[in-house]
Amino acid sequence: MILHEVETAGRSQMERLQLERLQHVASVVYEKVPFYREQFERRGIKPEDIKSLSDLKMLPLTIKKDLRDHYPFGLFAVEREEMVRVHASSGTSGKPTVVGYTQNDIDMWGGIVARAIAMAGGKPGDVLHNAYGYGLFTGGLGLHYGSEKLGMITVPVSGGNMSRQITLLEDFKPSIICGTPSYVLNLAESMEAQGKDPASLSVKYGIFGAEPWSDSMRKTLERKMDIKACDIYGLSEVIGPGVAMECHEARDGLHIAEDHFLVEVINPDTLETLPEGEVGELVFTSLTKEAFPIIRYRTGDIASIQHGTCSCGRTTVKMSRVKGRVDDMLIIRGVNVFPSEMEHFLLQINELAPHYQVHLKKKGALDLVELQVEVTDECFSGVSNDLHHDRLNELERKVKSLMKDRCYVSMDVKVRAPREIPRSEGKAIRIVDLRGEAMLQ
Repeated sequence: MILHEVETAGRSQMERLQLERLQHVASVVYEKVPFYREQFERRGIKPEDIKSLSDLKMLPLTIKKDLRDHYPFGLFAVEREEMVRVHASSGTSGKPTVVGYTQNDIDMWGGIVARAIAMAGGKPGDVLHNAYGYGLFTGGLGLHYGSEKLGMITVPVSGGNMSRQITLLEDFKPSIICGTPSYVLNLAESMEAQGKDPASLSVKYGIFGAEPWSDSMRKTLERKMDIKACDIYGLSEVIGPGVAMECHEARDGLHIAEDHFLVEVINPDTLETLPEGEVGELVFTSLTKEAFPIIRYRTGDIASIQHGTCSCGRTTVKMSRVKGRVDDMLIIRGVNVFPSEMEHFLLQINELAPHYQVHLKKKGALDLVELQVEVTDECFSGVSNDLHHDRLNELERKVKSLMKDRCYVSMDVKVRAPREIPRSEGKAIRIVDLRGEAMLQ
């Protein structure tokens, strides 16, 4: 087991380091980023007012709109000559959110991800199969640089081309596979469709992230591939993957790289800081980034945090697995529910494949919700492709009852044939909002 010394630091030692770095980054953004200087002055504060970590709450919150309003480089804290890379994530407004990196940022990021991969079982000399997308998305290059930093043999296969993925997995014999859980599940199912057993691969560990996924999905992946599946967390606005990582020993929360990122949990409605253990919106402050330091960034991700010493020996604060996103939360007849909560219970029905979508529709002034689920090949065989067969009608009733009993919501359910729900080469599309289309008659 590879442990970095900072991962076992005492709490007082860690907090001294965090305060020193917080004071420095506050001074940098005040001096070099006009947006933050204006926000500080509006609140009547200066960097020297930060005397303790509890003073963090005095600083302004940053939201995604702030990044878009200053597109493309308005929040950068260094001159262009110091930049070596930009990444960007797509946005509904048509303008992406752009983030930048100096060479020191790239090196620091690689070190963080190397620590994360080591938590998941990676070792120098082993092979890592990287099925995250490369390009403006931070996932592929983030895992790539971390893998090389750790000394692993990195296979930059990216997404797509299932037959090539399977060939490389069989021939290169990696010990770790990285990708979105929905894509890797699709890969395993493609092997099964070819009469191959994904559990026969050499892979021992999986590093999965970039989308919320349930413990039931974890069990499905582990069973199909005979691996330990670990969750990785990150977002481009904070740096990319590696902000937090599950250790393969415990897999009961993600260790945050808190020497580089200061975490809070807030109530997304009142914006008050919540105590340890309470579920709310994750907020991150970067402590060591040069090009694009960010202060109290509202991630939109719902989770909780917990201090303590893990069974792996690490003392860094843990965040729970992401329950969902603030903007993905569905309000169905007054009840709040996340797609990942539905997933947890859907995957307990043996007749269903681990693929689903929630379709939002409109009829007049009324919002309608339809849950589309997919049956397994075994369940579908023998029903003559008739989705109105009694067996499938009974399955619809079973899913409806489960959603009502466990998630406390009533919704329409449509059972689809195997492979009818679209697969994704990146993040799974769980919510399909059709309310902007012509109203249903």
